Amino acid sequence: MGLASNTELNPTICRRLLIAYLIERLPRPNNPALEEVTGWPRRTIQDLIAKGLPGHGTRVEFVQQGVRNNDGYYTLKDWGSIDGGWVRAHLQEIAAVLELAPDRVPAPDAR
Repeated sequence: MGLASNTELNPTICRRLLIAYLIERLPRPNNPALEEVTGWPRRTIQDLIAKGLPGHGTRVEFVQQGVRNNDGYYTLKDWGSIDGGWVRAHLQEIAAVLELAPDRVPAPDAR
C-alpha cells in the first residue's frame, strides 16, 4: 500500500519511526547496530531515543548486560502514539525519504 503521490513524509518524523521500528526488529539493537543500519552518527541515534521518541509517548528501555555502562541493548516497550503497523506497511517509503537503500533495513516479520 503506497502513499498518495502528493503526500510528503517529514524526514524528522521518519527518523523517529525508523529508529522505533529498528529497536523492535533487530535482535540486539544497541548503538553500533543502529549506526550500521542507518549510517547515522551515534549522537543522532541517542538524541532520537532520549528526546525524539518520548515526545510521541514511545517508551524505549536500555537492558544492561555486562559491567560497562554501554554493554546492552534497547527494547521497545510501547509504540505510544505511533502506529507500528503503519510503519511496517510504509517502511519502503520511510527508507526512501531518508535516502536509505531498502536492503539496509530489515523487512518486517510476517504477522
